[in-house]
Amino acid sequence: MRPAAARQGGGSALLTHPHPHRTGCRLPPGLPAVIKALFAGRRWTSLRLRLLMVFSLVALAAAVSASGIAYWLNREAVLTRTQDAALGDFRQEMQLRAAALPADPTPEELQRTADLMAGSSPGYSVLLVDERADRRMVFGAAGPDAFRLEDVPESLQRAVNDRQKPTAASEAEYHMYWQRTRPNGNPYLVGGTRIVGGGPTGYMYKSLAQERDDLNALGWSLTIATGLALLGSALLAQAAARTVLRPVQRLGDAARRLGEGELDHRLDVSGTDELADLSRTFNRTAEALEKKVADMSAREEASRRFVADMSHELRTPLTALTAVAEVLEEEADTLDPMIAPAVQLVVSETRRLHDLVENLMEVTRFDAGTARLVIDDVDVADQVTACIDARAWLDAVELDAERGIMARLDPRRLDVILANLIGNALKHGGSPVRVSVRVEGEWLVIAVRDNGPGIPEEVLPHVFDRFYKASASRPKSDGSGLGLSIAVENAHIHGGEITAANAEGGGALFTLRLPVDVGKVIAGGDDANA
Repeated sequence: MRPAAARQGGGSALLTHPHPHRTGCRLPPGLPAVIKALFAGRRWTSLRLRLLMVFSLVALAAAVSASGIAYWLNREAVLTRTQDAALGDFRQEMQLRAAALPADPTPEELQRTADLMAGSSPGYSVLLVDERADRRMVFGAAGPDAFRLEDVPESLQRAVNDRQKPTAASEAEYHMYWQRTRPNGNPYLVGGTRIVGGGPTGYMYKSLAQERDDLNALGWSLTIATGLALLGSALLAQAAARTVLRPVQRLGDAARRLGEGELDHRLDVSGTDELADLSRTFNRTAEALEKKVADMSAREEASRRFVADMSHELRTPLTALTAVAEVLEEEADTLDPMIAPAVQLVVSETRRLHDLVENLMEVTRFDAGTARLVIDDVDVADQVTACIDARAWLDAVELDAERGIMARLDPRRLDVILANLIGNALKHGGSPVRVSVRVEGEWLVIAVRDNGPGIPEEVLPHVFDRFYKASASRPKSDGSGLGLSIAVENAHIHGGEITAANAEGGGALFTLRLPVDVGKVIAGGDDANA
């Protein structure tokens, strides 16, 4: 019995109408998360690491893209070749064998035809289905896999049994459809069509396990190739980073040495690339800096020498002037009342000039680094009392110091510090001035607090500057503006410090902190003033 299309004089009703269910090439599931983690707010400080990461990421992206494209192309080629061969053979078998069945084939005829079709197939199973007039289904199945109608997706069954309207391209009422499925996790190709004019419906069922294994092997090969490419890119990045960063490291080392004072250090320059130009620029900059620093040092040295020479030269005439001023002061009561004020002015200004010269010479010694400590064991309370008594400040100063607080320091320089701090407090803050002495661990702490209005906030950062006078906020001073600066320098040479602040309740507070044993501090450090 021939199929209905043949009895009607038409050609074969079997036409291929593929509706593929394909999956495209995708990146490995964990890769986007890894890339995101690498770039999630990470701030790298090593240029070598950044170069390595950039090279690696570029190589990884290129390798993954190439591997993905290669895998996708090979996958499509393998699957297309397999399904085309299976579907083509199945179509021919349906035309040759299923179409030759009678209109109402018996189960034995369907089974025999299925056996013939499966026996000549390239490894697929066959299921023939015929629907009787009473809606009863007759089946014939054969092949390497147990194949039932339930294994065919319902969507494919509907497509196969859907009668199509004839068109100019095809007059056939039924077409061939196929679909890839994964029952129980195993890949299969399912195809189906039916004979026109009431013939049986045929389905083929082919395992794609071999193709899956081949594609998995290909995927592993591409993964290994990607890993090797990544490793190669890392090695290449390391070599490139070493080549690029070696001059940068030399430049950084040269800049560090230049910052440490080695102004004569230069870079060896070779080549004509950008790094060579940078090295030449560095050398020119270092040369200009060395020349400028040398000029500044020469001018500073000349300035210090000038101040020292001037101060030294002024001491001889100042000594004579001071002696004359003292004589005039003693005779002030016998002088003409019209002349006495002028004499008092000459005496006070002569003393002020003498103090200024002495302070300038002291500052010059600090600047030249020639100041030295003469350390001795000192009873601090006795030292503070002697300083106050020598300047007749006993009535204006309140001392809070226990007897027996011993310290190893330079008593002359401590006297200079105390005289400047207490004198400054009396001049600008008013009496009574409170001086307290205490020991905090390894530190001797002496606090000097006056009874004045305090120090304006804008003045506090400058109270230890040389020649600085806050004349806008305090009465006019007859000092030189060097006293507090000299006090700070004497504290520093001991390894200590002086801080200025406003005390609670009013008044300025100067706090001197010195090591209890200056000798240990100097022996433990590298102090040129020891």
